[in-house]
Amino acid sequence: MNTTPLHSPPALSLQGVACTFASRDDPSQRYTAVQDVTLSVGAGEFVAVVGPTGCGKSTLLNVAAGLLAPSVGTVEVFGAPLNGLNTRAGYMFQADSLMPWRTAQQNVMAGFEFRGMPLPEARRQADAWLKRVGLGGFGNRYPHQLSGGMRKRTSLAQTLALDPDIILMDEPFSALDIQTRQLMENELLSLWSAKKKAVLFITHDLDEAIALSDSVVVMSAGPASRPIGAFEVDLARPRDVAEIKTNPRFIELHAAIWAVLRDEVLKGYAQQLQLVSA
Repeated sequence: MNTTPLHSPPALSLQGVACTFASRDDPSQRYTAVQDVTLSVGAGEFVAVVGPTGCGKSTLLNVAAGLLAPSVGTVEVFGAPLNGLNTRAGYMFQADSLMPWRTAQQNVMAGFEFRGMPLPEARRQADAWLKRVGLGGFGNRYPHQLSGGMRKRTSLAQTLALDPDIILMDEPFSALDIQTRQLMENELLSLWSAKKKAVLFITHDLDEAIALSDSVVVMSAGPASRPIGAFEVDLARPRDVAEIKTNPRFIELHAAIWAVLRDEVLKGYAQQLQLVSA
């Protein structure tokens, strides 16, 4: 549970947000990705968002990051309106965002360099973060010399090194094998528990959402996707993502959330089939 005092504003708040775009095929037609989205993430709270493919989950992250202005609604960061980029947030993308011409150390250093930190100190801090994510001996490796899990660890270090107050994560572990994925999920929980930053985590994996988060928000199928359920995850911490799945309360939560999510997943799947056959 989030322990932020009740009078403190949430770290991130979306109120009545909608995002509408012109159709790629016909600019005169409009497409609404998300509509009537109201959600908040308290300081130190881990919130996961689940929903079917195409429900606008990544759109919400882009709004939270300030990369996309909502067509309707407001976004606030610690009580202040968000105008432009969210400078208090770090964003970990689904795809690799590492610069291929830079080593792991140089990738983690990049944010420090952009802030004007002297190079020796930037190297020292980058090396310290690589050690934290288990890559102490791999700082001189280029991304193509790292496994998928190692690249994700480097990206995690790159995101957390700048000490953002809000962490935005877009299915960061979806491409990993199950064993590596569980290791990364536990690594994330360990790093998060040390400083308890606000996290907005997007995933298709309901098991992952429950194992990691304090609460799970369920989105409807698109278009005009909206939140249709929110569930408190009252499982004790610290957690091991593999072991927690055998907990009776985990199984109970999974059944309750899936009862809401199932029909939306089926709707989303049917929509994808229509697009393929069109």
